[in-house]
Amino acid sequence: MPLYNIELDGQVVPMILQSRSTLGRFIDPENLRVQELQNVRLSKPVESITAHPENYGEVLALQNLSRSLTNTILVTILVVVGTVVTSVLGGYAFARLQFPGRDKIFLMYLGTLMIPFVVLIIPMYQLMVLMGWANTMAALIIPWIFSAYGTFLMRQFFLSIPKELEEAALIDGASRLTILWRIIVPISMPAIATQATFTFLYAWNSFFWPLVIINTGNTNNHVLTLALNVLQGRAAESPNLVMAGAAIAVLPPMLIFIFAQRYFVEGVATTGLKG
Repeated sequence: MPLYNIELDGQVVPMILQSRSTLGRFIDPENLRVQELQNVRLSKPVESITAHPENYGEVLALQNLSRSLTNTILVTILVVVGTVVTSVLGGYAFARLQFPGRDKIFLMYLGTLMIPFVVLIIPMYQLMVLMGWANTMAALIIPWIFSAYGTFLMRQFFLSIPKELEEAALIDGASRLTILWRIIVPISMPAIATQATFTFLYAWNSFFWPLVIINTGNTNNHVLTLALNVLQGRAAESPNLVMAGAAIAVLPPMLIFIFAQRYFVEGVATTGLKG
């Protein structure tokens, strides 16, 4: 059965033939009159699947991947905690406190969401260099602990909480921070879990900014995405190691989303009640 035909001396000649045997007929493209029979390796159906857990230990030892995993966990936790704290404080201020220009400042802060990230890369890089944070873990954490979206999410949820709860606490002598910590935060756990999930996924999968701000040779400060990018080039002939590294990178976000799904859905649904 011909797979590819060519024209030779006015006649159509099959260049590659498919057969049931292991021999294939090939014609030299440079000299169409030369034909060869070559053994062709036939693909076999998969008969069994065997797990190889040793791949995970090998990939963690390769390319300092265990250090990169530790860095990613550290960066992700600090970014999530910092973002939740600043978003809760900012959202509560914009939802409950009265100060001059509150709504205008909120709109301006929210307007930063319209700026494409690629526009901010060079100014952010120059700022990190000026502050001496380039090629350090601080550059992966500090710029991302402020979130306009997180502040908006918290504000929308706080607006749905009855003010009578806070007024009763104020009459009893509670301060604003006490009200926020003891009343508002426990009620707002679905929205906080939603914000934490979004932030976790972004911080864990962040690649472009670490690629810009961390030197390729500085493997001690690599996060998991950078390490996997280097691993893909070094271990291209070992797809089992690449897939093991990818599994390590995918598993934590998957588990976080599964366990936080109830809060995530509830938070998204509830934050849209009031504008």
